[in-house]
Amino acid sequence: MPDLDAEIKLKSVSELLLDEEGMPARYWIPAYQRGYRWTETQVVQLLDDIWDFIQNCGNEGSGSFYCLQPLVVCKRSDGSYEVVDGQQRLTTIFILLSYRQDILNIIGKQRYAIDFETRDPSFLADIKLERAGENVDFHHICEAWKAIDAWCRGRDGSHVLKLIQHLLNDDEAGGNVRVIWYELTVEDDPVAAFTRLNVGKIPLTEAELIRALFLRRARLDDATENLSLRIAYEWDQIEKRLQDDPFWYFLQNEDSGGINRIGLIFRLAASLAQKSDGIVLDGQPYSVFFYFSNRLQENSADDEWKRIRSIFMRLEEWYEDRELFHVIGFILQQGGRGNISIITDLLEGGLTSSKLSFSRSLRRRIFKSIFGQSLDDIDASELLQEISEFCEEVTYSNASSKLRGILLLFNLTTLLSDPRSNVRFQFDSFKRERWDIEHIRSVSNSRPDAAHEQDEWLGHCLTYFESIGDNEGGDLADRIKAYLSARGERRQKEPETFEEIDGALLAYFGEDSEEMKHGLGNLTLLDSGTNRSYKNAVFAVKRSTLLGHDKSGIFVPLCTRNVFLKAYSQTVGNPILWSNEDSEAYLKQINETFFRFFETLELQGQ
Repeated sequence: MPDLDAEIKLKSVSELLLDEEGMPARYWIPAYQRGYRWTETQVVQLLDDIWDFIQNCGNEGSGSFYCLQPLVVCKRSDGSYEVVDGQQRLTTIFILLSYRQDILNIIGKQRYAIDFETRDPSFLADIKLERAGENVDFHHICEAWKAIDAWCRGRDGSHVLKLIQHLLNDDEAGGNVRVIWYELTVEDDPVAAFTRLNVGKIPLTEAELIRALFLRRARLDDATENLSLRIAYEWDQIEKRLQDDPFWYFLQNEDSGGINRIGLIFRLAASLAQKSDGIVLDGQPYSVFFYFSNRLQENSADDEWKRIRSIFMRLEEWYEDRELFHVIGFILQQGGRGNISIITDLLEGGLTSSKLSFSRSLRRRIFKSIFGQSLDDIDASELLQEISEFCEEVTYSNASSKLRGILLLFNLTTLLSDPRSNVRFQFDSFKRERWDIEHIRSVSNSRPDAAHEQDEWLGHCLTYFESIGDNEGGDLADRIKAYLSARGERRQKEPETFEEIDGALLAYFGEDSEEMKHGLGNLTLLDSGTNRSYKNAVFAVKRSTLLGHDKSGIFVPLCTRNVFLKAYSQTVGNPILWSNEDSEAYLKQINETFFRFFETLELQGQ
């Protein structure tokens, strides 16, 4: 891994042209680098991106610039720079400058030089298309030249001039193209750095660049290096905490790839500043790095790091507090992919109110998001009725987008309903396994159509019969076996059809009624695997599968488990049937649990 104490700063492309002595800068491509391999698509994409920036930079205000990916280099003893990462972009820009050498002459600029440890540098310095077939390096260089030529010919001369002018503009006020210049220290091993950045396919992340900024500024602020050591240690502790999946999935709905989770904290810090200080983050890559690059020019590393730590500590406080964990966890789960703006709002709200007021505001927010009206507009005496009427009207057909949230909230409010409980919901398992809404018992008017789906459905029923050794269902088991054993042409001579066996099974399991279909009383959360494999299976089959998961220690949400244990029913009755009475008792429990959760606001005094 590269030394993150390396010199790191923004450089305009114009600054890449000359070295410290004012002579053309020399870049050396070592043998461990592959040759130039960019395709026409990548070259054109770069030109298009720069051109789009040029077209819009007048609207983005002063200081705007287009940033290329980091250029990682290591200074050599002869004053040249060994290119560790960024060779393809550096070479493409060189080819573009070579293509319009005439414009460089007009504006008084000259190209940098590129040399190679094991390749002939003369061809790149003087590209001749007729030599493209001599080797693979020449071929790709010529293809890039032709792509640039086609792009430029598709525009008039003034556009090309404008492109080169902006590319080489060195005005610090902006309107130019820059790179993140990342210069390794003399102690670094360039080959190890190259392996880290290229062979391992792990790019230099924005968080790593920000870490380098902090450690560099800390060394300037404190020559004893105590500050930089403390920041490095605390950084590692935060990074380790964020690698804990329960903590991460409490905050986020998907993984970041595991290598850049700490970047969330910096995005939150920048987002808070954007709201409070009017900072503009344009959303382009490395925009958070640019923000901290500017901040650390004006403020000490200690002050900025304290701000980062306070944000992290607030998130950790939410996680450790059992009520906030469940309530905020629900809000963030409902928020979609990134959650940055939602967490930012919650951080702002939590900073300006007491814990009790903050908790009340969170519950009001949840009520509004689920029930579509303000809790303050409902009289306390009518709250249960309002909740009951809403839940009675919600169906799989008319509110599918809300049902997952309703069922998740039922699980969370159930866990919070008894202060003696210390069980915490597993947001990490819930999100990774993609738990979603499914019918508790099968829907009789939605039967499998395709032959393989019919066979699979019958197979699940047969497995259930075989697992319990049910004598009463023995005739059905034999009928299923006979049906499934018929293949190919024999399928035409079956003594009975799928519909006949299906009807007998639904009658046996008590699921031939049209009375219960898509209402909340017949819906629960199932993981995607069970949902996909046992879609529209009868209650008994789903029950056997889910309780098997629970017995093995596989995550099953509490309320899903309670449904298949029939814990909400007044009388257990037949354990393989989900009756209308079971459905009504389940729905009543949902209503009463919601009521107690939101009634708390009344008891606390709204």
